[in-house]
Amino acid sequence: MIDLDNTLVDRAAALRSWAEAFCVEHAPDDPDAVAWLVQADADGYEPRDRLAQSVRDRFRLSTRAFSDLANDLRWGMADYLELDPHVPAALRAARTSGWTVVVVTNGTVEQQERKLRQTRLDDEVDAWVVSEAAGVKKPAQEIFRRAADIAGASLDGAWMVGDSAEADIAGAYRLALHSIGLHRGRSWQEQAFAPPSG
Repeated sequence: MIDLDNTLVDRAAALRSWAEAFCVEHAPDDPDAVAWLVQADADGYEPRDRLAQSVRDRFRLSTRAFSDLANDLRWGMADYLELDPHVPAALRAARTSGWTVVVVTNGTVEQQERKLRQTRLDDEVDAWVVSEAAGVKKPAQEIFRRAADIAGASLDGAWMVGDSAEADIAGAYRLALHSIGLHRGRSWQEQAFAPPSG
């Protein structure tokens, strides 16, 4: 099982690219605008409706600009994603070696499936589970069980790969699964659990 945002795709880079384009249009003379947008997004964890309202207030957007913003947030900046060529190569190698690869991601179906299609990762994995369709979010155990069911496998010997300590690694820990955490330059803060080191 593998996470999508900031694991298979660099959502943070896509968000920054989108923010730079947005600020060229709406705040060309504000040197702090891009940094403000990146911080306000909170790595994707700020609720989209609340973020949209904050951006509208900060940049005094017109009704039309606000509508465009809402669409950008709805689609998750998928148009700004640039897939690292090592990612599909690694997925192909894993599947050739006999692994079944299932994306397990929080988010809306239309947003996350658009990212998979836009990057053509939908052709590189066996299946995916999106929290909106599953009715449950990581780190809840049920979403990982749903992924195993879709793969036609058990969770025995399964691995979870992701960048979120709480959603990905904690979820794996609670099910006694193997895990690989992408630190993205961050130090590990959790005391109760951790991915293997080394």
